[in-house]
This record gives sequence, C-alpha cells and structure tokens, in this order.
Amino acid sequence: MALLCYNKGCGQKFDLEKNAPGACLHHPGFPIFHDALKGWSCCKKRTTDFSEFLSIKGCTKGYHNPEKPPEAKEITREAKGGTEVIVQGPKPAEMLERERPSPEEPKQLLPVKVSRSLEEALAKLDLIRKEPLPDKASAGTGAEPAVSVGTTCKNSGCKAVYQGEESNLEACTFHPGVPVFHEGMKYWSCCSIKTTDFTAFLEQKGCSHGKHLWLKKQDKKLVSCRQDWHQTSSLVVVTVYAKSPLPESSFVKANRTVLDIHVVFEGDKVFHAELDLWGTISMENSFVNMVPSKVEITLKKSSPITWARLEHPQSRGEALRRQQQQQQEREAAEAQGVAGGDLQEDSDDSLSWSEEEEEEEEGWEEEDGGGGGAGQDQASSSHILAGN
Repeated sequence: MALLCYNKGCGQKFDLEKNAPGACLHHPGFPIFHDALKGWSCCKKRTTDFSEFLSIKGCTKGYHNPEKPPEAKEITREAKGGTEVIVQGPKPAEMLERERPSPEEPKQLLPVKVSRSLEEALAKLDLIRKEPLPDKASAGTGAEPAVSVGTTCKNSGCKAVYQGEESNLEACTFHPGVPVFHEGMKYWSCCSIKTTDFTAFLEQKGCSHGKHLWLKKQDKKLVSCRQDWHQTSSLVVVTVYAKSPLPESSFVKANRTVLDIHVVFEGDKVFHAELDLWGTISMENSFVNMVPSKVEITLKKSSPITWARLEHPQSRGEALRRQQQQQQEREAAEAQGVAGGDLQEDSDDSLSWSEEEEEEEEGWEEEDGGGGGAGQDQASSSHILAGN
C-alpha cells in the first residue's frame, strides 16, 4: 500500500517496505519570507516567485515520513490575577481624514444649561425694561404710524405689497431664520435648502407662515464676538464672550463635524458662526453653558486625540476670497431688499480694528495727502455672517 510522505519539500508516495535511508529528499528547516524573497532556512537558494519556491528541491536525504504533522494549537492567553487590557493607539491623520463624516449630516440642538446668576441678571434687565418711560418720552399720542399703500412686507423672503386693510388678512410666507453664507453655499438657518447661486437664494420661498410686517421693527445688529477654545484629552471647549445671552432666542446646533452657533445677547445684538471642526464629536455628550458674561460650548471628542486647531484646515484655504465674495453678496442683498438690517455688521469688542489695520489706515491717509506712506499688508480671517 502506497503512503504519502509528509516531509517538507518531498510529497511523494512510497512503499513502507522499501523505505531506505536516502529515499527522501526534503527540507528539514522552515520556510522564510523576507523582503519579497522566499526560501528555506536549511539552504541558501532564494526566489521572489512563489511557484519556484514550492519547486525548490530538498537539500537533505533521509527516510520518508508517513506521519502527518500535528495541527498548530490555538494559543490562548490567560490573564494571571487580572484582566488583559489591550490599548489601541490613535489613528493616523490620513485614516481619520478618510473616515471623516459628511458635513451635510443633519444637525441637532445641543442641550443648554442656564446658570442661576444669568437668570437673575436677565430678570433685573426685564424689570428695567418694564419701568414706565419719562413724561417727555410718553407725551406722544401713542398711535402707530400709518402704513402707506405700496409698502413691501419686511419679513425675509416675503414680497407682498400693502394694498389696503385687506392685505392684513393675507398669510405671510417668510423665513424666520437668518441668511448664512458659508464656503460658497447660501441658505437660511431655518431650512436646509442650500444653493451656490445667489439669485436662487433670493427666490427661495419662505418656510413659515404668519402675519405681514409692514413697518420694520428695531433691527438686531449682527456683531462679531471674541472667541476662545481649549481642550483636554476628551473634551473641546469653545467660548463666545457675549454679555447677557438670551437663552430663549439663542441656540447651538451640531453634527459630528460642524458647529452652528447663534447667540442673541444684550437685547438687540446677534452673533452667528458656523465652524468646520478639526476633529469629530459626539453630540450626545455635548452641551452648552450660559453665564452672564459668556456662552461656553463643551464638545465631547469622538476619540481621545489632540486637535491641532479648532477648525478644519480646508475651511481656511480660501478665507480671504470668501470674505470678499460675502461682502459683495451682502451689498447686493441690501440693494434687493433682503432684510437690510439682517445683514448689518457691527463689532462688540474693542478688537474690531487691529494695530496693523490702524497703521494701514494711517498710511493710506498720508498717501492721499502726498506723504507717500504705504499701508502694511494684513492677514484676514473669515466670518460667517448672518442676522436675525
């Protein structure tokens, strides 16, 4: 009966009765794969082709072996006196970039915690507003100014024209949110219809219904606020320095890569920004704290890695170009009647002009007067501007 030889490199069939000392030519060593070279530890021949490796003749003579080698046993690790802990290091930046979620994911509101001190401060401000006006201010008739025929509705997105008392019975379709211009996209914060065409943005129909606003109320001022951020191994904290924020009018929305901040403070001031975050966050464990002097947004990191910066690098590549484009679009919006006050820009802090900007302004004044001074170049940072 013919048996199969299990020596490495042989694989021939043999008769057990005719098994002689030099009948088997095999490899007593083990296979080696290194730097694309394949060979046996018992001889020096190497090749890069796997078929040639299998065809390398044995280097040692001996008896044929009819016994099949035992299968490799599964190695199990038993923790001695405790549980084995496997620590996984942080993923490389290239892998994180490939796995980055889409910025178009739906955003959800982050829970807001209002401090007791802010509630007391807002209550005091509310009492001050309810106090009666001085006699000089209250001496008027109290009658509302009349609406003239041909007046357009001041609600954003509504183009209705006042034709008389019957116009008050019509429903107003408008956008209650604010316009957002971000990375070439234009949309309203109250709905998710985004477009790159400015004309299409102006023609978007409103998403809410209510009463017409024929007479413009006092406009809320869009302002820039000082911001700061810091991080721990598991958290990122973004701070917006806005005094007396109004919790009922403010909100913070986020998905895993984008943070949308809208803060109304000091009665008539609005700060709005949309940030493309450097890393990814977990919305379920993120929240907002409001105190009298600031709004603090605590974001839970999805993985415990150090962020190189707050915003994603790609969101800053065309910052200057976007800023100039947004300025042109705001001017066009005002000319076409899109909530002129909504796109007004102001500053809430003393840092609205940097030292470099002041020097540049002085340099241009000297040049206009014949002094020949030159303004210095300045770095610009982009804002996401919107009004309310």
